This record gives sequence, C-alpha cells and structure tokens, in this order.
Amino acid sequence: MKHILTFGTGLAALALSAGLVFASPGAPGHHDKEAAYGKPGDPKKPARIVSISMRETDDGKMVYFPDKVEVRQGEQVKFVLKNNGKVDHEFVLDTVESNAKHKIEMQKNPDMEHDDPNARRLAVSKGGEMVWQFTKPGTFEFACLIPGHYESGMHGTVVVK
Repeated sequence: MKHILTFGTGLAALALSAGLVFASPGAPGHHDKEAAYGKPGDPKKPARIVSISMRETDDGKMVYFPDKVEVRQGEQVKFVLKNNGKVDHEFVLDTVESNAKHKIEMQKNPDMEHDDPNARRLAVSKGGEMVWQFTKPGTFEFACLIPGHYESGMHGTVVVK
C-alpha cells in the first residue's frame, strides 16, 4: 500500500513540477450533481440556442455579447460560444461567489486548464458549446476568469425566472 501512495504522490508532484494544473471552478466534484445554478444538460434533448460572442472593444474593454440572458426555471440552454477576439477567453458559468473565489485561484495559476461541464476556454477564432439546464430561480454569472479579463468587463448574468 505504501508503494501505491508513494507512486501516486510522485505523479502528482511530477504533474505540478511540469506546470500542469487542472482545477475545477468551485468545490471539487460539485459539477457532477445539481448545483445552485443548475446542472449539465442532456445534449440529446431539445434546448434553446443562445449564441454568445467574446471579444475586445476598441476602447480596451473585454465583453460578451449579449451580456445578459433570461431563462425559465427548468429550461435547457445550449450556449454556442465564439471567441471573436484577439486573445484567449473563457466562459465559466457559476454563482457570483464561486466565480469570485475561482478568479483568485486563476490569478495564482493563470494557465489553469478547465475540464468541467460549466466552463470552456476558447482560443482566438475558436468556438465551443455548453448545454446547461437551469433548475433553480436566481441570478447567476458567466465570466472570463483569465487574470485581468473580469476587471476589463468580461462578465455577464443569467437570470432564471
């Protein structure tokens, strides 16, 4: 048993020393279940398509268009994301509080990779999709947590009625 623990610890140390950082916005494993802002949707079921563009403006702001989405409780949405900017951007869907905590982690680890149903990082000119079901009413946030982007205006709201 000791060898297995040592081997696993060694792999973790190797991954960290190689600069590989994987993190999940919010609490570990909470994306597998229903969260305050909903749960991963079923791509086989119908969904309302909401297109979101990410870009920078001529005056230096970083924006989503649109930056506000309204949905009905229980509705499933397919976010069709497109990075029309000149730098990488993210779309992280969560509560305002969880995004604020995760933004601090991103400042410490700016190259953090996300592998979560509620987060997508897109390179320049790339697109992506995210299917999400909004199961509870409230106001939630989507944001780019790459250092400096949130402060440049890159965040928006989802209002679930």
